Amino acid sequence: MVASSLTRYAKLVALSHSVFALPFALWGFVLGLRDEQSFNQSEKLFWVIVAVVSARTAAMAFNRYVDRYIDAQNPRTAQREIPQGVVKPIEAVLLTLTSSAVFLIAAWQLNNLCRLLAPIALIVLLGYSYTKRFTALSHYFLGVALGLAPVGSYLAIRESFSWPIVLIGCAVALWVGGFDILYALQDEIFDRQMGLYSIPALLGEKNARQIALTSHVLAITILGVIGYMLYEKVSQWIIYGIGWLLFSAFVIRQHWISREKSLINRAFFTNNGIASVLFGTLSIIASLSQLPQGS
Repeated sequence: MVASSLTRYAKLVALSHSVFALPFALWGFVLGLRDEQSFNQSEKLFWVIVAVVSARTAAMAFNRYVDRYIDAQNPRTAQREIPQGVVKPIEAVLLTLTSSAVFLIAAWQLNNLCRLLAPIALIVLLGYSYTKRFTALSHYFLGVALGLAPVGSYLAIRESFSWPIVLIGCAVALWVGGFDILYALQDEIFDRQMGLYSIPALLGEKNARQIALTSHVLAITILGVIGYMLYEKVSQWIIYGIGWLLFSAFVIRQHWISREKSLINRAFFTNNGIASVLFGTLSIIASLSQLPQGS
């Protein structure tokens, strides 16, 4: 019974898609260790992972609850768990509340700044679900929500901001906003009919694709600049550079694949998931040599 419920909830919030934000969050954590000249922070690492996963779970469960009537009317989303009755609306609400509480508890375990900022982050994460009702910039609100992951992970260690981590958050926001615009191409006609706001519905497919590509070029450029800011050794440059090139290739490749709307799901999930894991892993490896030696 418990296993069945967990499976249903995991599908509801698409738990496997945590792969988009988690590698960047872990990179932010390692950069925090580097800047703080700290090493033994395994307990904080645990709470950072708990915070990232619980925050995303709360955001996704709330999104599914808020959009349940819209999802039921959209042929593309009518098979989701709440419209199909697999998960009851009250269950989504309880999952949102529970995950939000876990997130706040995790933030409380980190430091004073994280405790202070956690409620604000939660407002952003949950508030995104309403943005499609009043602004076509909703894609970038989602981007900001995911961009908080590396910034928050860095603050968990450093307890202060730095230009590189702010720029990483901006790059993630542009990357996510860009691929969410491509994803929204599937609902261009539906959104327009329902009076929902999205860049495809507002500006049309051609302009939306151009904006998405521009967002991705900017994200890639920022990440290139970040590599210059963070790393000095040739070995670090090579490792980070390989990650950056792979990330760039997979992110741009999705534009080619998604030229046919029927392939957008494949482009969205496969290319962005691979891009995130490869880039995050190699960025972490490049950063590890800058850490102080642990005891």
